[in-house]
Amino acid sequence: MGHWFTRNIVEPGKLPLLIALASFLLTFFATRTVTRMIRAGRGPFRNISTGSGVHIHHVVPGVVLTLVGGFGGVAADHRGAAATACAVLFGIGAGLVLDEFALILHLDDVYWTEQGRQSVEAVVLTAALLLLVLAGFSPLGVDELTPEERQNRAGLVLTLAVNFVFVAVAFLKGKFRLAVIGVLVPFVALFAAVRLARPGSPWSRRAYRRRPRARARAGLRAYRHDRRWTRLTRRFQDLIGGTPD
Repeated sequence: MGHWFTRNIVEPGKLPLLIALASFLLTFFATRTVTRMIRAGRGPFRNISTGSGVHIHHVVPGVVLTLVGGFGGVAADHRGAAATACAVLFGIGAGLVLDEFALILHLDDVYWTEQGRQSVEAVVLTAALLLLVLAGFSPLGVDELTPEERQNRAGLVLTLAVNFVFVAVAFLKGKFRLAVIGVLVPFVALFAAVRLARPGSPWSRRAYRRRPRARARAGLRAYRHDRRWTRLTRRFQDLIGGTPD
């Protein structure tokens, strides 16, 4: 186990990323625990406000820690103790910021509303992408090329362009999660790109405008998908993030 860890994490320089991911997840779960206790009126924790009554959201210290950790990590030696400290600060800051991602997106205090679920979704998606990077995936399938293929500039550019097209089509078809994951796993983007677009997506509005059968099939498929997975997704979000009001 120690040899595997050294060969796959330490030697490639991924230790700061692993530390940042661990700090990110621990901070998110600790923050959600504290906020749920505040919401229930339990424990010693309370909301923080200024003397003028302005509520200070934890995204504020999160931004500061993210900036300090990010700029410090760029300047530090990636194998030194400074890089480890910066990775911890960056992970903590990112956890605090993404825990209130929905507030930033809507510019409103939607923490305990249905829109607040977007914060949990952002955290889960970020953690999944970081785990893929730790596992050795690189953007747009570059890791699948041999050293000889990487030296061939034409082949490299063509591979990047094709995979980027798959990701762009997936975005246009309204499959945002699969598109983001497809940046690291091109097969996922290809799967999303060849499937029917979701109703209301830019691709659906333009490509299916004069194709009523395609619109109907897309709507039926989206309905079945949402009916099958939405309830499970909400239960998972409620489990780790708390149930919205």
